[in-house]
Amino acid sequence: MGFLDKDVNKGVYIIAELSANHGNSLEVALRTVEAAKRTGADAIKLQTFTADSMTLDIDSTDFMANPAGAWAGIRLYDLYKEAALPLDWHQPIFAHAKHLGLDCFSSPFDKEAVDFLEPFNPPAYKIASFEITDIPLIKYAALKGKPMIISTGVADIADIELAISACREVGNNDITILKCTSSYPTEPKDANLLTIPDIKTRFNVETGLSDHTLGIEAPVLSVAFGATVIEKHFILDKSVGGPDAHFSLDEKEFTELVTAVRIAEKMMGKVDYSMTPSKQQSRERARSLYITQDVKKGDLITEKNIKSIRPGYGMHPVKWDEVLGKSFNANLSKGTPLSEDLIE
Repeated sequence: MGFLDKDVNKGVYIIAELSANHGNSLEVALRTVEAAKRTGADAIKLQTFTADSMTLDIDSTDFMANPAGAWAGIRLYDLYKEAALPLDWHQPIFAHAKHLGLDCFSSPFDKEAVDFLEPFNPPAYKIASFEITDIPLIKYAALKGKPMIISTGVADIADIELAISACREVGNNDITILKCTSSYPTEPKDANLLTIPDIKTRFNVETGLSDHTLGIEAPVLSVAFGATVIEKHFILDKSVGGPDAHFSLDEKEFTELVTAVRIAEKMMGKVDYSMTPSKQQSRERARSLYITQDVKKGDLITEKNIKSIRPGYGMHPVKWDEVLGKSFNANLSKGTPLSEDLIE
């Protein structure tokens, strides 16, 4: 699954992000994989970390989650402990996804996670927004030679340049940068989808969207801005709960997302000015010059006896000034399409 070289005819690559939506149950996680397959997603994505690989078990203001929002007042260590996917669940989840014909890969949060994931031969590595500054991690993952997908939710231009350079320095040029806003959920005014085409031209990489807005509008719109990868948090059922449930899509919503993205792709089509058969048929209903009253041979052609009207079987209206003042060469009835052979 090379993103820079992928077959464009396969369309946008849609990732269902399992994240913390496993409900601390392997059964729920496996059923979520099955549901992701039913939605039409291309991949299910995991996150590979432990609370200890993410932060320190310390009671300090430095180690608290955001002061506002769904995670307010929670210690980072406790949040990550609840969210972490147990390492021994990875094997059955990867195997189940493979059995279903669904791509499965993960976001490693340290070098040990990369080593842990390598035996599963994931088709790509995803670097989460908050890890974009971890250049050693990015280089280590990029060295594995797999496509790199990197989110930018907390990054400025310099951060993105550093991350891309880290991949290229180790010979990995299969890079997809995802526009992301790390607000949970993201307000529509903060989505800034115009950044997507700018990423592509500015950094010469593939681009896409990792979305945290509520609903499906942003991912669908991103198709028009050139997104080749879309990632969205996915949950089997919102009653499962968990840290990410409030901004995740359930099976019905994610299915609607996939369907809408595929329709948007078809609508994008190609630059096309050709006269297709259907366009040609409709063209017959365009305007042309018609005789609007009975006339006799020798009558002058005037604005009173011809008019530009529908349908399009007469002369092109561009001939209007050219024919005025000339004469009819036969007796003609109202409703006759004007043509060169009727004019003296």
